[in-house]
Amino acid sequence: MKDRAVFVYSDRLLAYKFHDHHPFNQKRVFLTLDLLKHCGAIGEEQIVPPRMATEEELRLVHDQTYIEAVRKAGEGRLSEEEGESFGLGTEDTPMFPNMHEAASWIVGGTLTAADAVMGGAGIHAFHPGGGLHHGFPGKASGFCIYNDCAIAIKYVREKYGAKVLYVDTDAHHGDGVQWTFYDDPNVCTVSFHETGRYLFPGTGSVYERGVGKGYGYSFNIPLDAFTEDESWLYAYRKVIMEIADFFRPDVLITQNGADAHYFDPLTHLHASTAIYREIPKLAHEIAHRYCGGRWIALGGGGYDIWRVVPRAWSFLWLEMAGLPSPAGPLPKGWVEKWQKHAPVPLPAQWDDDRSAFPVIPRKKEIEEKNRQTVERILSMIGRQK
Repeated sequence: MKDRAVFVYSDRLLAYKFHDHHPFNQKRVFLTLDLLKHCGAIGEEQIVPPRMATEEELRLVHDQTYIEAVRKAGEGRLSEEEGESFGLGTEDTPMFPNMHEAASWIVGGTLTAADAVMGGAGIHAFHPGGGLHHGFPGKASGFCIYNDCAIAIKYVREKYGAKVLYVDTDAHHGDGVQWTFYDDPNVCTVSFHETGRYLFPGTGSVYERGVGKGYGYSFNIPLDAFTEDESWLYAYRKVIMEIADFFRPDVLITQNGADAHYFDPLTHLHASTAIYREIPKLAHEIAHRYCGGRWIALGGGGYDIWRVVPRAWSFLWLEMAGLPSPAGPLPKGWVEKWQKHAPVPLPAQWDDDRSAFPVIPRKKEIEEKNRQTVERILSMIGRQK
């Protein structure tokens, strides 16, 4: 049986573009949608355009002085010195024309998804253009200008009074969201990520547990560099249902970065598309078991936009929509259409050939380290019950 699901998209989301050589490239969103269309897996009636977030909505998380700085940066009126204090004009987050407007459309898309789910228009909603989880109240960080994840959580809390479970499977720690709700017992943040020993932002320890009334509602599962499918999925499966049962949320928000893949140029994890088949399945189960089906899914990282992101995010949409997960060859028409534009050979199949990946010599050591991390997290959940 198909679930009701909406896909938030318009070409306006492609305006969030730093420059041609920047690793963050929203063309991946269009490539995903086009792949789904080639599969016959999405209809025009399921595609919902975003709206632009208002300044009042941005202020749910961000400081007014920061919003003004972003606006000035997009108008070419912010000096390099001023920009540096706001995290703007850096290598990660360069200034570009109309950046305030472009970022506001991203936030508005996530709020569109939130209203669709909470208002009953769609039980599930996917906004692949969102998931910018590093932004802070007064500072840009890690390609993220405004933190649409955090804004949407605040919005859902204030407008609908719902308890929010936020699950982040990006290879980078969901720091901006975690710190925003570090003292809030009505928001439970869970981040599965590569350990910060080697990767931006360097945070996400198992000991980051929250403060005050929020203590015990922040969970981090830092995985060792070069973690492969089996160990990644072991951690996810062992932990996520336990946390959901402990917290019992009203709505699930997932951030679905696709940068844990072996091909990703910015991270050191060693996963294949196998994890992206499995991640949405448990999320879907949580949404129906605890949240009355309310599930808002966002994009996030993912810097191999040709070989990884379209397949990973297609698996997510297909699960949300209650459609069969495909196997075998990718649609020939999609591969032929985009191969002439891609700088790398496009995959011919939905699934990776793991035998083509290099062997990791520390496999057993990595798996054992991850197992110990999982056991530590499980013991923490037990103390909270």
